[in-house]
Amino acid sequence: KRKAVFRRWILGTSDRNGRVLPITRWVARFIIPFLAAAFLVLYGLPDQTTTYFAWTIRPEMTPIIMGAGYGAGVYFFYQVSSVDEWHTVAPVFLGIATFTWLMALATVLHWENFNHSHFTFVLWVFLYAVTPVLIPAIWVLNRRTDPEELEGGEVLLPRVVRVLGGGLGVLITVSAVALFIAPELMTEVWPWTVSPFTARILAGWVALFGVVNSVVVLDPRWSAARILVQSQLLGFTLVLIGVVRVWANFDRSNALTWGVVGGMGLYLIAVSLLYIGLESRRSSLG
Repeated sequence: KRKAVFRRWILGTSDRNGRVLPITRWVARFIIPFLAAAFLVLYGLPDQTTTYFAWTIRPEMTPIIMGAGYGAGVYFFYQVSSVDEWHTVAPVFLGIATFTWLMALATVLHWENFNHSHFTFVLWVFLYAVTPVLIPAIWVLNRRTDPEELEGGEVLLPRVVRVLGGGLGVLITVSAVALFIAPELMTEVWPWTVSPFTARILAGWVALFGVVNSVVVLDPRWSAARILVQSQLLGFTLVLIGVVRVWANFDRSNALTWGVVGGMGLYLIAVSLLYIGLESRRSSLG
């Protein structure tokens, strides 16, 4: 009887009901405080990482990007903890898994860069020792509940969005992996100063973005992309606000500065228009 109660607490009442498992919700609630703390420090105090973070990051634009990503992560995992349907959050888990693997590898490769006496170093190591196993395990476990059946009457992503979004995602993922393997490609040309370590950290964030864009378009339902898009809207908005905050970090004579900032701005506009259009269609269907 105890085993049955424990199994129900972990897996819920049905193995193929397409629901978010109780354990998935608990994992999301476990992760949120870590992400919230990282957001407050990195985004709120990007010039004080020596005092409040696991290692010193210079200049401020890098911690701002990291903080924006963690802030978007808080929103995403809050949704995971509260939504019912697994398919609405499932694609993002693969991107997060990729990200955690790259963060763990970067930690090992750049161990000497950390402030080993700081308590946030312990939290960082704990987080990226646990999540590279925990996130994929949750995805595998919860994926078993997916009936893999599309219901009629749902708003669907336009085919052109799926083709372009998927293609962009694959291209970005491949580029991110290349930059992680050879960070000197990034350190020599990036719009603001990055070290090999921070280049690999940024490549991990880029890989997360690429993987989720590659995977989410495999499901034609707007409901499968909706929470991801909301998270991206939040994350890119925070990043662009950060650009304004620390514009002095950028080399304005570098053409890549305008490409990176302009690309993020255009992406935010395009995704905002997509979101407005598909949400209007969703509302009209009731």
